[in-house]
Amino acid sequence: MGLSLDKQPLYPHLFSPLKLGSIELRNRIIMAPLTRARTEVDHIPTDLMAEYYAQRASGGLIIAEATMAMPNCSAFAKEPGIYSDAQIAGWKKVTDAVHAKGGRIVLQIWHGGRACHPYLNDGKEPVAPSAIAITNSKLHTPDGEIDYTVPHALTEDEIPAIIQGFKQAAINAKAAGFDGIEVHGANGYLLDQFLRDGSNQRTDNYGGSIENRARLLLDVLTAVCDVWGSEYVGLRISPINSFNSMIDSDPVALTQWLSEKLNEFNLAYLHVMRSDFFGVQTEDVLSACQQNYKGNIIGNMGYDAVEAEAAITKGDLAAVAFGVSYLANPDLPERLQAGAELNTANPDTFYTSGVEGYTDYPFMND
Repeated sequence: MGLSLDKQPLYPHLFSPLKLGSIELRNRIIMAPLTRARTEVDHIPTDLMAEYYAQRASGGLIIAEATMAMPNCSAFAKEPGIYSDAQIAGWKKVTDAVHAKGGRIVLQIWHGGRACHPYLNDGKEPVAPSAIAITNSKLHTPDGEIDYTVPHALTEDEIPAIIQGFKQAAINAKAAGFDGIEVHGANGYLLDQFLRDGSNQRTDNYGGSIENRARLLLDVLTAVCDVWGSEYVGLRISPINSFNSMIDSDPVALTQWLSEKLNEFNLAYLHVMRSDFFGVQTEDVLSACQQNYKGNIIGNMGYDAVEAEAAITKGDLAAVAFGVSYLANPDLPERLQAGAELNTANPDTFYTSGVEGYTDYPFMND
């Protein structure tokens, strides 16, 4: 289903084309990465996932859900991976289905860090910058809720294997037919854990100063840009999101420093989560990005079409990522263009199995 060409969009700037680095978009409506836990055994993407993403291909860009860059870094049951031949083949079905609809799709690659759990990883202990456990939530399992464990603090000798794992994931994403990749540096997972001083209490080359705390993220970006070219690489950050027991003593200073440093990479985009899920931190980190970062910024968290149009019109953002509204509305761009009512999402089916709450949300014309 495509957008009508004979009708002026309600939001002309939101529906204008855009080039993010070397990725050409037909509009500025981005599908945010949304964990949906629909894989089968061994974290292999399924035909159902191909249908789900193809349904949502009329936006400018799909950012596929957080995907395990390497083995034993699972933080959810049934999230996808990109480290095996079978996973690459499964994702190839997804990218082929999206491309057949004229869409663009990039893969978000990640490592869960201390959000991983031995329960999900064949007993392997999680790793993190420091031996500090998540305490503000529990892991949901078929056996009930269980506490997170204290992670193993990575040694400097162990860090190169993490960087190589991300690099191999980038190679595998290219083999799977993606249009680019997004490095997951947000939401309290491994790279974010190194960035913020609440979870990183190291005193070596990867801790202490902002420059040291950002070192792993920048090393990962360098490695994946070597594979793709920086113009096909995006980065997601969430400097104030307290999810997964995250906090930073000065998120604005962190964001200012990182935004300015990222100018050296010429990335396709910087994807900024502007808010905190729980309202613990309220600093204006988006403005810090806008004042210091010279490239394309994708805004995320709480935007509707009216605010998105205004931000793009003013030049504050290049594009806007929509999460729950895109989950519940496979034809979100068409609905926004028509000013149509949106489906309401059902949170009870966000992480369940099968088609319910996944591929069965109705289209506008159904």
